[in-house]
Amino acid sequence: MSNALNGPQGSAVEPETVENALELKEVEGLSQGRIVLRRLLRHRGAMVSVFVLLGVVLLVTTSIGWGPIPGWWQHGFRDLNDIVKPGGAPTMGFTDGRFSIGAHPFGQDNIGRDVFAMVMRGTQVSLTVMFVIGVFSTVIGVLLGALSGFFRGWADSAIMRFTDMVITVPVVIIGSILGILFGGASPWTLAIALSLVTWTTMARLVRAQFLALREQEFVDAARVAGASNARIMFKHILPNAVGVIIVNATLLMASAMLLETALSFLGFGIRMPEVSLGTIINEYQAAFQTRPWLFWWPGLFIVTIALCVNFIGDGLRDAFDPRQRRIPTVRALAKADAKKAAKALKAATTKA
Repeated sequence: MSNALNGPQGSAVEPETVENALELKEVEGLSQGRIVLRRLLRHRGAMVSVFVLLGVVLLVTTSIGWGPIPGWWQHGFRDLNDIVKPGGAPTMGFTDGRFSIGAHPFGQDNIGRDVFAMVMRGTQVSLTVMFVIGVFSTVIGVLLGALSGFFRGWADSAIMRFTDMVITVPVVIIGSILGILFGGASPWTLAIALSLVTWTTMARLVRAQFLALREQEFVDAARVAGASNARIMFKHILPNAVGVIIVNATLLMASAMLLETALSFLGFGIRMPEVSLGTIINEYQAAFQTRPWLFWWPGLFIVTIALCVNFIGDGLRDAFDPRQRRIPTVRALAKADAKKAAKALKAATTKA
């Protein structure tokens, strides 16, 4: 019985050779964007996370309504209702052998507010803060990192020393100060304020990419052709660094949501009458022993969103990294070995 890894002469087929051949065959004739998309679609964790995150966004958007989008849930997050079950326990569960959602599936607080509506509103606010911080911090980090890495010299020294100064102060402390100043305002204001202290990692990564890419031949060719510094930076170098930027933007968004949650839990972030997931946990922390459902649901949404964003970031990292290759299965190796054996046998028959 022949080994799946052995050729007709008993010589081993190198797995790396077969891997490279399979990879090149799959991406032959495809653009870089299509190649990245194919690799991302093969990442099961990232794809599952995309669908789960989209499901969460769809749920929180349509349930209580968001902006111009109307909601289908009957309770608002500020509405006071009669307490249905003792202690405001969740109504979701099995009744007479049948599963029922009930009027308050996540339960109620001590004054009758619907926890489901509150969690939906809190998730809306947390998602808003997460995306706004992700966008603004990415823009600031890319601009400063690009200027630092491209021009070097005094510009690099000034920007990096300022970055070091921001890094030396813990983000939670700066975020607490900004939360006290802007937490009572809209979530957008708090998110923009927090963006001013969360761009440092992005700036360092972009700077490193620009330092390496500015020495490439295509930059020299663009400079000889008369391209301006701005065109070289954003038309030629930046597209080659987009992989690192996108990956780290997703990880930055996950960190931003956890930062906002922590600040709101400590009382320095979003404050009443507005609601965030951290605010819900903070408000009902004294009731953890008696009414734990007030913590289950906001905690579940925090963990779910953070994990989904991190898994999507991992998938994007693998998709953009050309060194990340798919490991061929035994079946693929056996198929490649069979093709090689058939080709060798055909060549031997032709010679005979």
